[in-house]
Parts: sequence; structure tokens; C-alpha cells
Amino acid sequence: MGNITIVPVWMIQDILVLIIATFMIFYIIENEERPKIVLMQFICFVFLYASAFENVAVFMGSIGKEGFYSYGHSILMIFNVPLTVPIIEFLIVYSTLRVLKTINIPSWTKPFIAGLSAMIFDFSLDPVAVKQIFQTTEGIIGRWSYYPLPGEPVIYGEPVMNFTGWIYIAGYWTAFILIGEWWHKKSGYSRLIGYLYPVLASILSLVCLVSPISNFFNYMGPFFTRTSNMQWVMLIALSIISVGIFVLAFVKYWDGRVVSSLNYKKDFPIMFTFLGFPLVNTLFCVIGGYMEILWLVVLAELLLLIGWCGIYILSNKVNPKRIKN
Repeated sequence: MGNITIVPVWMIQDILVLIIATFMIFYIIENEERPKIVLMQFICFVFLYASAFENVAVFMGSIGKEGFYSYGHSILMIFNVPLTVPIIEFLIVYSTLRVLKTINIPSWTKPFIAGLSAMIFDFSLDPVAVKQIFQTTEGIIGRWSYYPLPGEPVIYGEPVMNFTGWIYIAGYWTAFILIGEWWHKKSGYSRLIGYLYPVLASILSLVCLVSPISNFFNYMGPFFTRTSNMQWVMLIALSIISVGIFVLAFVKYWDGRVVSSLNYKKDFPIMFTFLGFPLVNTLFCVIGGYMEILWLVVLAELLLLIGWCGIYILSNKVNPKRIKN
């Protein structure tokens, strides 16, 4: 655990994430049928899943292991990881699943769509974080510093597989949460099962995350090495598969029914997660003068905007008689 590093840009970003997270908690309480269970998902994702993995990676980076990373110190930390890191990860996954619940599509498609959404969001976030390097009283510190292996394929200093990773990181969680929700429903909404399944989902997701399966998705390990161009192949392949399933879900499987319509006022925390955070990242990219990565950040922002607007239109233009009861 390091000292608090006062960097105004980072403080503004952290405060914004914490404000939106607070609004999201209010949103969950007001709109979820079983808000306590969803808040339990929030807690488990942040503390038992995302921060657990992030801290392991940061620890490996701190002892000089190449291929890992470190974070600049914020006011609120979970050991060596800023609290806002796993929080914003949850916000994008939860927001995606919340939006998908308005559209009647098969559950098996949702882990792929959630993974795709998280990966696109990451393209608007990570390149900026890597560039945010400041001189402080503790020395030169980056918001997020990666230590790639020599010869490893990178995108603006970040290993290609780090973007691929968000497809399965979000996918694992989504799959186990959906199974847990099914189990909860089958149990007659048992309170015990309701509080238990988010914990189990976190543990099982973490086990999958550190298993050889993840390295296969990253670069087809153990058949290829991490420094091979298979990182690019797997990023492209998994992206194409996820996009294909997204299209399939709406073209073939969606029957035109919706559970509820989206409303930009009522669903403001969801909308801000998809559109506000990428816009803020774009602004910090411009203010910081990181013009090299601006095209990538803007592209990710546009893709998220198209996705939000598309589902927003679908959920609001549907015939009211076709709303699922």
C-alpha cells in the first residue's frame, strides 16, 4: 500500500465515478425488483472478483514481473488498486445487462454481448489512462502503467490481449450471474440462495479468469506464446464472434417483445455509463494532448453511442401491445 498521490485529473475522474456509482445505487434501489440481491452482486463483483484479480496483477508488477501492471495511488484504494477501477467495471457490465433486460433475447447471447460492450468501453478508457503520466512528490507516476513482455504485441503500450480479456472477463461474470438468477427463481426466490449466488458467481468467475482457458482466449496458449501475433488473431476472432452473436440475437431471436422501455431521464446512470464516461475520456484525451490515441477513443465512444441509441429506439418504438407481461 502506497501513499496518497494528489493528481487533480485523477481526483476529478475518481470523484465522477463515485458520483455515478452513488446514482446507480439509488437507481438499483428504485428500479430493481430485488434491489438487495443486485447490490450484493455489486459488492461481490467489486471486492471478490475484479479487485481480487487486479490486486494479484498489481502485486506481480510491483515485484518486477514483466507482463503485469501498476496503478497510481488514489484516495480510496482496495489494497493497491483504486476503488474506482472495479466500480467502473461493474457499472459497464451491469448497465449492459440492464439494457438487455428490456429486450426479449435469449440469455445465452448475453455473456457475449456484455463482453463486447466491456471491450469497446475499454478502448475508450485504457489508452487514456496509460497516457496520464505525471511528475509528483513520489516521482513520475502513471494512472495505469503496464510492463509488457519484450516483443509482445501492444496497442499504444497496452498488450492486445488486455482488450480481448474484457470479452471473457465480463462474459464469465454474466454467465454465472444469469445461472444464479435462474437458480434463485427456481428456488422460489429463497433469501439464502439470493445472497449466496453472487458470492459463488464471483468465485467461479475468478477461477475461470485465472485458469488456462483465459490464456487460450488471449493467444491460444499453450499452443502459441504470449509474444506471438496470435494475440491479434484472438482479439479479431472473439470480436467477430461477439458481433455475430449480437446481430443474431436481434435479427433471428428477438421477437419484437420488450419487457420495458428505456427512458433517458429515469435511466440516466445507465445512459451516462455508456455515453458520459467515454465523452469525459475524450475530453481528457484532448486536454492532455494525447492526439495519437484520439481516433481510437472517439471510435469506441461512437460505437457505444450507436449501441445505446439503437436499443433505445427499439425499446421505445415497439408496439405497446407487444410489451411482455
